[in-house]
Amino acid sequence: MELSSLLNRFTEPETLKMARLGRELRAKGIDIVDLSLGEPDFDTPEHIKEAAKKAVADNWSHYTPVGGYLDLKEAICQKFARDNDLVYTPENIVVSTGAKQSLANAILSVVDEGDEVIIPTPFWVTYEALVQLAKGTVRLLKTGLDTGYKITPEQLEKALTPNTKMFIFSSPCNPSGAVYNKQELSNLVAVFERHPHVVIISDEIYEYINYRGKHESIAQFDVIKDRTIIINGLSKGFAMTGWRLGYMAAPAPIAKACEKLQGQFTSGPNSIAQRAAITALTAPLDASLEMVKELTRRKVRVMELMKNIEGFDYTEPDGAFYAFPCVDFYFGKKNGPDEVRNADDLSMYLLNKANVSTVTGSAFGDDRCLRLSFANNMENIEKGFERIAVALNALH
Repeated sequence: MELSSLLNRFTEPETLKMARLGRELRAKGIDIVDLSLGEPDFDTPEHIKEAAKKAVADNWSHYTPVGGYLDLKEAICQKFARDNDLVYTPENIVVSTGAKQSLANAILSVVDEGDEVIIPTPFWVTYEALVQLAKGTVRLLKTGLDTGYKITPEQLEKALTPNTKMFIFSSPCNPSGAVYNKQELSNLVAVFERHPHVVIISDEIYEYINYRGKHESIAQFDVIKDRTIIINGLSKGFAMTGWRLGYMAAPAPIAKACEKLQGQFTSGPNSIAQRAAITALTAPLDASLEMVKELTRRKVRVMELMKNIEGFDYTEPDGAFYAFPCVDFYFGKKNGPDEVRNADDLSMYLLNKANVSTVTGSAFGDDRCLRLSFANNMENIEKGFERIAVALNALH
C-alpha cells in the first residue's frame, strides 16, 4: 500500500522515540532511569480533580463548542489579565486538545507553501515538523552558550526577509531553559516593528516554571500584539499532561481561522477537562508554586551534579525543567565497540550502557547537546547522574 507523501515531510519526535525505547527496555526487566521526561512527575492537584469529578456528576458529557466553552474562554482572559496584564476577549481565545494542537492550528492557519519560518535553536521538536507539514521553509537561527541560548536583535534583523511569514520561539524554552527578560524582548520587538509582515508565535507553556520571578510575554508590547499568537496550556504548570488541554490567544481573524481548522480535525476539546481547567486557572496558584519550589530544589542539585562531570559545558536554566549541556567533549571517544560520533550516539550509549534515557540535542536543532530532564524524583536524578558519570568515564 502506498501511503501519503505527507508522512515523508517530518520524522518521529526524538522525545517520543526515547520514551518508546525506554518502555521496551523496561518490558525486558531492565531498570531504566528516565531523564527524558517532558512532563512533571507530580499528580494533578486535588482541587482540580474535584472539579472534574463534579463535572462528571453534573453531566458535562456532551459535545462542546469547537473553540471551547465560553466560561472557560472568560477564565483564560481573566488569567491573562491577572498574570500578564494582557487584555483579551473570548473572540481571541481558542481552546484545543493540548498546546500541540494549538500550535498546529496556528501554523497551518498562517503558513503557506514556500513561506519562510524562522525558529531559533534550540527549539521544541514539533515546531519544525509542523512547518514542514504546512510546506513552509524552515530557517534555523543558531544560538549558543555565549548568549545563554537566546537570539540577539542583530541576529534577528539579519535573518528576517520579505519572505519571512512567521517567527516561533518559547520562553521559558524547552530544551535550554532560557528565559527572555523584558528588556531582551523589547529589543526584539524593535526589530519586528520594522518588519510588519511577520507573525510571531510565543510558546509560553512553561510560564509558571520560571526561576527568575515574573514571566514576561512578548505580547505585552502593543506595537506587535495584533500579530502575536500566545500558546499556553494546562500540562506543565498544573501537572495536567494527560488531560490534553491547551489554548491560544490570537488576533481575532487568526483565532477564527484556527477554530475553522479545529472544527474539521477534532471539533471541541474534552468537556470534563475544560470544567477542571476553569478551576485550575481561577483558583489560587498555591499548588503550582509548591511544584516550582520542588523543581527549584532539583535544579540546584542537577547543577551540582553536572559540575562533577568532565566535559559538560552548560548554562543554568532559568525556566522549564531541563538541563542542556554541550557534550561534544565526548565525540570521537570509544568504549570497546561503542563509538560516540555525535549527540545521537551518546544518547543511545547512555541508554544501553548506563540505562539512563536522555534526548539528543539534534532533536532540538543543536547536535552538540543532550537534554536532561529533572522532572523526576530526587532519588532517580541522583541515580541517573551517577550512572551517567560511570558510563562517560569509560569512554576514551
